[in-house]
Amino acid sequence: MPTSAAGFRKRCGSMMWSALSQSGAEWDRYLTTLEFLIPRRPVSLQAKRSSLRVWRDPVIQVGDLQITLVYLCDISPPDTDNIVKPIQDALVGLVFSDDALIADVESCRRSLTGTFDLTRLPALVLAGVFSGQQCVYVRLSSSQALEEYL
Repeated sequence: MPTSAAGFRKRCGSMMWSALSQSGAEWDRYLTTLEFLIPRRPVSLQAKRSSLRVWRDPVIQVGDLQITLVYLCDISPPDTDNIVKPIQDALVGLVFSDDALIADVESCRRSLTGTFDLTRLPALVLAGVFSGQQCVYVRLSSSQALEEYL
C-alpha cells in the first residue's frame, strides 16, 4: 500500500526507522559506503610496477552494463538527463574502465515528498527517502535483453 514517507515516519515505530534516523553522522556513514567484490588476487605493495598497474585497473573492463539512477529531490531539481553523464564519468577508472561499457541508462527523479510503496524499495532507496535529504541511488548491473525493455 503506497504511503508518503512523512506518513510512514509518523506511524512507524519500527527498528528500521529508528536505526536510519539516529543521527546525521549515521546518514553520513551510509552515504560514504560503497561495497563491492574484486574478483582477483591482491598484489603486495612491494610487487613490480607492472603488477601494481594491472591491479589498479578498473574492476569492470568488458561487458554491456546498465546504470540505474534514482534522484530523490526537493524543489527545483535539475533535468534528469543532465545528471547522468557526470555520475557515469565519476565512476570511470574506479568501477569500470570506460563509460562506453554503459549500454543502458535508466534515470528517474522523484520528489522526497512523494508517495512510495515502501515495501518494494531497495534498502538504500529507503534510507534516502527516510533521510529527507536529496540523494542519488546508483545501481550497476548487466544489461538486459532488448525484449525486457519493451
